[in-house]
Amino acid sequence: MDWSRDCTAVIPCFNEAAHAGRVVFDVQQHLGSVIVVDDGSTDGTAECARDAGANVLRLPKNLGKGAALRHGWEHAHKRGFKWVLMLDGDGQHAAGDIPKFFECVEMTGAELVAGNRMGNTGAMPFVRRCANRWMSRWISQLAGKELPDSQCGFRLAHLESLLNVSLHANRFEIESAMLVAFVAARKKVEFVPVETIYESGKSKIRPMTDSWRWLQWRLAQCAPLRAWRIIRVP
Repeated sequence: MDWSRDCTAVIPCFNEAAHAGRVVFDVQQHLGSVIVVDDGSTDGTAECARDAGANVLRLPKNLGKGAALRHGWEHAHKRGFKWVLMLDGDGQHAAGDIPKFFECVEMTGAELVAGNRMGNTGAMPFVRRCANRWMSRWISQLAGKELPDSQCGFRLAHLESLLNVSLHANRFEIESAMLVAFVAARKKVEFVPVETIYESGKSKIRPMTDSWRWLQWRLAQCAPLRAWRIIRVP
């Protein structure tokens, strides 16, 4: 697999002028193409990413992480890429972990590889650590498969498979929705351990609003996925 030719990074950003340029530069050490989707930023995110060498797509207003990712996937598909590497624009993902995703695909044949931060959670804020374990436990029960870190945005996916599964989540619930959709479609999902870098910047997650939206999404998935688990062939 020629990853530099066949894979592009898709990075959704909202007001990440302080980090976008560095994130793009670091990813370019592993991939030749980086697509930054500026999700209605009001700072200099787009300019910083473009100056660092990214192909920048600008959304007219903030539509949410899920919507920004889908916009980037569709653009990547039009450009002929076969794989997309997804990571956040706030600098919390270490670009040095990128080769682990490529190696996992080559060794296992997985169509989706997600980062797993839960092996070393010392730097993760306590509330976020507890919430992630709780959400991951729920998603694992729903999918009938152990999914140790359902909320990590650091991922590598086969692009055609990604576009063919049903994904309508527009905001942070996209991470959970993606995992469930791939499992339901009987596509192979693997995890690799990744480092997470937490800085003092404020998270874009809105605890009450996004938790409620995630719960609504989770409840909406229960009936159809449980039906799938009953009728699927072992």
